[in-house]
Amino acid sequence: MNAFATLLPAVVRPAVEDRHWLSSDHCAAPVLDLLDGLGWAITETPEANIHMTSPDGGLYVGWLPEDPSAWAREIVWRVQVLPADGEVWVQEFGVHTPSEAVAGFLAALVTHSSR
Repeated sequence: MNAFATLLPAVVRPAVEDRHWLSSDHCAAPVLDLLDGLGWAITETPEANIHMTSPDGGLYVGWLPEDPSAWAREIVWRVQVLPADGEVWVQEFGVHTPSEAVAGFLAALVTHSSR
């Protein structure tokens, strides 16, 4: 799960007058582009949900826009870490979380996965 620096989102520091806060556009493209570039297995269901698994199988990401149980919990992103020598943990993101923020979270996670 090592990420090459060229695939990670660049740190951008816009001038104060040029700043705007991200808002969700309800698209998965930033996450898909990042994980596809890292060689993850990506599977789309007929319902338009997308399941992504790291090459070593230690990390799962689900984009679940059409999953009734996810909507009942008001989430659209599910990240599940399956460490070989530790406890499984999960982070979920709501429908209003920008996909760029999820991509940033995942980039940090895969960058520091060797610790």
